[in-house]
Amino acid sequence: MTTTLPTPTTTGPSRARRVAALARGETRLLLRNRTAVVNSVLLPLLLVAAVPALDLGGEVPLGPQLLSTAVGVTLVFLTYYNLVATYVARREDLVLQRMRTGELTGPEVLLGTAVPSLLISLGQVVLVAVGVAVLGEWSAPVEYVLPLVAVLAGTAVMTVLAAASTLFTRTPESAQITTLPLMVATTSLSGLLYPISGFPDALATVARLLPVTPVIELLQLGLAGRTWEGEVVDAGGAWSAAPLPLAVLAGWLVVGGVAARGFRWAPRR
Repeated sequence: MTTTLPTPTTTGPSRARRVAALARGETRLLLRNRTAVVNSVLLPLLLVAAVPALDLGGEVPLGPQLLSTAVGVTLVFLTYYNLVATYVARREDLVLQRMRTGELTGPEVLLGTAVPSLLISLGQVVLVAVGVAVLGEWSAPVEYVLPLVAVLAGTAVMTVLAAASTLFTRTPESAQITTLPLMVATTSLSGLLYPISGFPDALATVARLLPVTPVIELLQLGLAGRTWEGEVVDAGGAWSAAPLPLAVLAGWLVVGGVAARGFRWAPRR
């Protein structure tokens, strides 16, 4: 008579726990950088405090326009730029390479590293929203789903574009140069500073294909019921005008995802 002993099984931490543990470590590193923390806290407060002096132009009410601008600014300057610099710094310090030798998968490493920047971006938008409400500029959104989709999809797009941008960024310091073209183009042509409706037709067409422009379009459609041309619409009209910006966001997500597949985990020697 033979007795079969049970095979011992070992189960490691779940994917969510691994990402959360990495995110906690990245958050501690961020909190040690007092300059980054101060800038992250002061930027939305200064933006809200400057509301009376802002003259953003266009026909979108000040509250929705300020919220749209806040989302765009955080996506470009925090989510995108911060992540490029962070990914490159961790790569050059061999941190990413070491983490890849353990249980963490590639997507888990990228997501866990990105969590602090994403949380800061979300916190800034929340602070701006609270400030807008305190100043009496808040109004009920025309459609609630489109702004949520805009923020989530925009965050995903800028995250994969940040990972893709590390392919031609050798050092954290050089991120200031390699990210500049996208930051300048999206800041000046996405509707953050000037309404797209005031651009020449050809330039407006190009501007609507940039990665941040559809985020601004969807936010203004949902928050204020205004199309990029300034037309006033209801919830149904907002959804009727949404397919193009949604398609542009989906396209950038695919392009960025494909490019990010070449992400390098070790520095070039």
